[in-house]
Amino acid sequence: MPGAESPAKPAIILATLNARYIHASLGLRYLLANMGDLSASTALCEFTIARPAAEIVDSLLDTLGEPGETMQIIGFGVYIWNVTQSLAVLQLLKARRPQLKVVLGGPEVSHEVDTQAITQLADHVITGWGDLSFPELCRKLRDGGPAPARVIAGRQPALAEIALPYAGYSDQDLAQRLIYVEASRGCPFKCEFCLSALDKTAWAFPLDTFLAAMAELYARGARTFKFVDRTFNLNTAVSSRILQFFLDRLAEAPESPVFAHFELIPDHLPEALKTLIVQFPPGTLQFEIGIQTFNPEVQQRISRRQDNAQSEANLRWLLDHSQAHLHTDLIFGLPGETLKSFAEGFDRLYALKPHEIQLGILKRLRGTPIDRHSLSFGMVYAKAPPYTIRQTGSIDAATVERFTRFARYWDLIANSGRFPQTLALLLTTPCGDAQLPPVFARFLALTDWLHRTLESTHRLSPEQLVDTLYRYLTDCLGLTEAHARDTLRVDYLASGARGSPACLRGSLPYRPPLSRKQASLTQRQAQHGSPS
Repeated sequence: MPGAESPAKPAIILATLNARYIHASLGLRYLLANMGDLSASTALCEFTIARPAAEIVDSLLDTLGEPGETMQIIGFGVYIWNVTQSLAVLQLLKARRPQLKVVLGGPEVSHEVDTQAITQLADHVITGWGDLSFPELCRKLRDGGPAPARVIAGRQPALAEIALPYAGYSDQDLAQRLIYVEASRGCPFKCEFCLSALDKTAWAFPLDTFLAAMAELYARGARTFKFVDRTFNLNTAVSSRILQFFLDRLAEAPESPVFAHFELIPDHLPEALKTLIVQFPPGTLQFEIGIQTFNPEVQQRISRRQDNAQSEANLRWLLDHSQAHLHTDLIFGLPGETLKSFAEGFDRLYALKPHEIQLGILKRLRGTPIDRHSLSFGMVYAKAPPYTIRQTGSIDAATVERFTRFARYWDLIANSGRFPQTLALLLTTPCGDAQLPPVFARFLALTDWLHRTLESTHRLSPEQLVDTLYRYLTDCLGLTEAHARDTLRVDYLASGARGSPACLRGSLPYRPPLSRKQASLTQRQAQHGSPS
């Protein structure tokens, strides 16, 4: 419109680099919600770690505009997965506009501040809680006066003082991205590999206020709610009200169901929660359940309190009586854990038949107490993020690399849900090291063979994987070609794939390609971790 004034440029930017576009930063939205009188001059800018640093810097400086009388500030959220890329961005940003004030926050820069290259580039670093400390720092920088400290310990307010961030999710976010929410912060447990070990307890947001915010998100169209609470089922009364909130929404609009994801303590599942959980229909409820290790000595060593028998009983009940999708976790490389003891825990968990077993490899998160075992248990970590364990006194470097491949192929074959019939064959046909538990040993034998054959764990198409598994079933396990082909055909058709593996050519019915909408839905379901 001729004569119209250009909108004012923001003086403050909240920025971070997400792992993927589908992730939306909850932390930045908390900061934005608590900017108060600075809100109108604050912009939120999210990027992905795949985007070139120069493009990110161009976008940030274009958003800020040319320097003027008002001080310009960029606050960066820094995490273990984005610190390397964030460092590259800061180096370019400071070279192009050195007078710009850069403030860092987030778990990666909240500990060992003096030893990091990225913190040396920052004008200020806020460690710990930044919800109110960042706006306070911005006001001090804007108003002048005594220079604030370079490293500021974030102030932890009562949760009732913090404005909730959910209005910061745009309509586009609700339609295209995962919506992260939290009913509480902190954790009362002291597992030494986790930053929550530093918390004194867990703190709950005022429940009525939180549920009102969830109702507003739902009314705006949100249907996927991913809770980041460490201990969702810690307080039964609170957990029950939240589950009932989602059951009420399902009853109101069963044709437009919600999908809710929670992290559960494995050995705590009271009857009040069971009564609610059984009411959720398929595809609406997912639980992430961290077992981490079944080894009692390792559990004690890392200060993890877990009743293994009760954990198994709870998992068995959930699988037998509920429709919830169970995503379980194990960690490889904990101090004192051997390949054999880990394998025993893996077979113990697999026997319960959870829908997914996520295999993580220990990382040394800055500030976590796990570091106290480094000398006594020969713990050697990578120096670069994400600081993954390279070897321990019980597991050599070659075994860690071997397990890394195991975990990747387990994702492709087991966790993907694309090969249920084939996986059953792979894990019941005798093969592998007799010194290890049978399920783990058989998949490890497959892993070793796949690595020798493919020389890669990435960029494998479904068709390439089908053809390679066909070779393994026939050449290594001795199955007939007809048996292997029939099993793979059943899995391939059920997966919805539309290609033509060489081993199945001439035996697949014609299926038209997926429409763009169908393909998008399939991709979104996979990203949400919902059942296949």
